[in-house]
Amino acid sequence: MKISRIFLYSALSAVTLLTGACDDDDNGYSYGDPKAVVSTPVAPVINATSADVEATFDMAADFRSSGAGFCYDVNPGPTIYGNAVKATVIDNKMTATLTGLAPSTTYYIRAYVAVYDNSDLEYSPEFTITTGEGTPEEMLENYVAPKDNDYYVAIAGWSARDQWNLANVHDPSVVKAADGYYYMYQTDASYGNVHIEGGGHFHGRRSKDLVNWEYLGATMPELPEWVVPKLNEIRKAMGLEEANPDVNAFGYWAPVVRKVSDNLYRMYYSIVCPGSINGEGTWAERAFIGLMENTNPADNSGWVDKGYVITNASDRGLDFNVAADDWANCYYKFNAIDPAYIITDAGEHWLVYGSWNSGIAAVKVDAESGKPANLGNPWGTDADIASYGKLIYTRQMGNRWQASEGPEIIYHDGYYYLFLAYDALGVPYNTRVVRSKNITGPYLGIDGTDCTNAGGDAYPIVTHPYKFNGHYGWVGISHCAVFDDGEGNWFYASQGRLPVGIQGNEASNALMTGHVRSIRWTKSGWPVVMPERYGAVPQVAIAEEELIGNWENIDLGYQYETMKESVGITLNEDHTVTGGQWDGAAWSYDAEARILTVGSVELYLMRECDWEAAPRTHTIVYAGIDNRTTFWGKKLR
Repeated sequence: MKISRIFLYSALSAVTLLTGACDDDDNGYSYGDPKAVVSTPVAPVINATSADVEATFDMAADFRSSGAGFCYDVNPGPTIYGNAVKATVIDNKMTATLTGLAPSTTYYIRAYVAVYDNSDLEYSPEFTITTGEGTPEEMLENYVAPKDNDYYVAIAGWSARDQWNLANVHDPSVVKAADGYYYMYQTDASYGNVHIEGGGHFHGRRSKDLVNWEYLGATMPELPEWVVPKLNEIRKAMGLEEANPDVNAFGYWAPVVRKVSDNLYRMYYSIVCPGSINGEGTWAERAFIGLMENTNPADNSGWVDKGYVITNASDRGLDFNVAADDWANCYYKFNAIDPAYIITDAGEHWLVYGSWNSGIAAVKVDAESGKPANLGNPWGTDADIASYGKLIYTRQMGNRWQASEGPEIIYHDGYYYLFLAYDALGVPYNTRVVRSKNITGPYLGIDGTDCTNAGGDAYPIVTHPYKFNGHYGWVGISHCAVFDDGEGNWFYASQGRLPVGIQGNEASNALMTGHVRSIRWTKSGWPVVMPERYGAVPQVAIAEEELIGNWENIDLGYQYETMKESVGITLNEDHTVTGGQWDGAAWSYDAEARILTVGSVELYLMRECDWEAAPRTHTIVYAGIDNRTTFWGKKLR
């Protein structure tokens, strides 16, 4: 529960007028020597949704207490301006009960004492508790929704990075490490480019629950020493002058992180070189994929650079004088950005990479080094550059204006699933998926399109710009990470952007929030991503009677650069549907499988957070596929 502001006013008198003078570490007040020494709290009783806490304090001479209590939060450094409760004080011993806690959650707790007739507030050292599990029903009843502000301009700055949570996330990659944490790393991008202030590249964060994230900082302190020499080595072999690029002009894009073993983690990253190959009117300079390794991602400074892995491959020899806007005929066949990495079910290690150009390539790498063997010159004929990989996906045969990038590849139940970012970065961005029995293809869509050998649009759609009622809507939802928790649960993570012009802000589309969503797998083995972001809602069984009532449904049939908006429908007690495209259809429910069937469309259910509700709460959501069309929906509470 939140402490009464009346208590604070009476206890601290003028303290609330002095918030600008708070200590940087704890937002408290301590001028000169401490007026009280507060012991580290203890919690003799901890339940699923409550905890009894105790502490003691000693006042300095000539001072006395005007109040005491405990503050707590799921993040370190709790203060009285968050969750706080007044304590009962007897003989300088403080006791209180914290209620309304979430089950299976770690809380940071500090005791505090207010000093009478003084502006001081003294805090104890911090300690933590973890609440019990409780029953699923108890957990659902006591569910507390995330409080993140989607319009996060107020905390976008570098000085507020400890408050970011999933703000300022772009092109994430996520891995679950041996220590139980999920680690997320990303492209160097942030609202207002504030990441530049902190120096370094490929910033990371971690979480135990996929909801609350701790910012860790950069994993790469500066441009690796090998990049410029490697660039000039290639340029010299091509007969070009040595380049001397501005060290601050390089791009740092789209890492992928994988656990190779409990004590080996690999991060492949993209470095994009500035400038053009040979001056004005020629094609853009190349990119590199490099490799870092770490034995323990909890040590964010422990990433060791292993150097060059691969670069752009060209099948045009030295004919690089392609106009910079001749997209269909650009110089490079494969673009060495957006790496993905997979260890196959047979134990082979593969790097999958590419953006636009001819499509997506796959190249086998050595398990020990993580690098491909015997790379030839990165220019020449198709035969010359064969060592740079095999084309496994193309949207358009014979055209290098692909409008697809950001591959992510996983293995699940006998198939390799290749997720792709489609269309331009910004509003249009959407996610597609194809699959194959073999790592090198052919990759087929749900409609049978051979996207390896014939080319074509990939289906199904996994995410698409959308808008539920009560929110601005989300666009640019793509360039994803797909990962599991080791217990059969799968997740999708990507950026999500607000539309342009929110709250009069023409730069609001640059507000990039990390979206984590649950995945369910259809009977035919295709992934469907839930419409609402993951909020750690307990997955209590869903009864048929809960489905009766009003819903919002979104038809995610592809429409370029368009937010698909929700339409109201009602599931009636007589098992008919009213409203929307399914008006008059019958519905049925398989409670064991958690599948709602409307007409002939199977919709896969989960409990999830209703992020658009005011206040946020839990609800029931669905996702399903009807051939090439994906549907999203949620129950209105």
